[in-house]
Amino acid sequence: MRKLYFLLPGTYGKFACGGLWAELKTLNLTQQICSADVVTYRQREKDKLFLDDVLREKNLDDIIFVVSWGFDVPRLVAKLKQYNVVYHAHSSGYGFSLPSSIPIISVSRNTLGYWGQQAPHSLIYYLPNQISDEFQNFNLERDIDVLIQVRKSSKYLLQELIPDLQQQCQVTIVNSYVEDIAGLFNRAKVYLYDSAEYWAIQGVSEGFGLQPMEALACGCQVFSSINGGLSDYLDPAFNCYKIAGYSREYDVQRILKVLKSWKPSNLSEEFLTEYRTDNILQRLKVILDNLNNFYDCKMQYSSRIKDLTKMRLIALNTQRIFSKLTQKKR
Repeated sequence: MRKLYFLLPGTYGKFACGGLWAELKTLNLTQQICSADVVTYRQREKDKLFLDDVLREKNLDDIIFVVSWGFDVPRLVAKLKQYNVVYHAHSSGYGFSLPSSIPIISVSRNTLGYWGQQAPHSLIYYLPNQISDEFQNFNLERDIDVLIQVRKSSKYLLQELIPDLQQQCQVTIVNSYVEDIAGLFNRAKVYLYDSAEYWAIQGVSEGFGLQPMEALACGCQVFSSINGGLSDYLDPAFNCYKIAGYSREYDVQRILKVLKSWKPSNLSEEFLTEYRTDNILQRLKVILDNLNNFYDCKMQYSSRIKDLTKMRLIALNTQRIFSKLTQKKR
């Protein structure tokens, strides 16, 4: 089995974010199956390989380069065009295209569908993000009525809804990295998450949305937006509530009603099985076996399926219109 190099701009400092932690989790899981390492390409780091140094090595046929940092993908793909590359797709909508020689591993079915349309001749796989075992309900006393993290939150949430709620219940606002986020979720009754505005400004989608699922797994009642990858698992009125629903007053009423008769979320462990370590490892092994077989075959065969380029779509549409006109004349 080929060795995997997970390409990251860096692993700390300005590159620290949820996407980085999710990618490092995938690296750790991969290391339980085969050899895998981090390779940085913007920030040189002690005890880490650097991409320019790696590419000076002569034989890299037994390496798979994993690219994931959305805005950097086109540049990295061009740089690595002669090598084995796989795209680990989190968010979608960056606007770039990929050749069919690059398989795609999607973290959500929402992203899976996006690439199924954008890259119909590429190999595409589904590998959800891992919800590790510390995210569970420890049945502790909860001293936080409403919990919110500032990052990705909408102006509505921060400037309208939260000030109103602060007058009526205990609200905790988090604006920095939390070491024990599972412990914090176990202290909260309600978790608010509204990322639709944030991702609209960025121009790309919510890739997965780890925090709402982690909060649900810890027993929180979740009020959330349902954009992008969140639609994979959030089911308003059944396992969550839709935030920013019609009016601020209506949101406040619903949140206070949940607090008044609060009980833990009903997300079952059976539901979470898809995202737990054992299932992720099983899926990852199958995907890696598929990838290794594909790269073996790629050396023997060239792509003969016509891509759906803009020009080809225009030609196909022209043929469709001409065919309709011909039928009408008959």
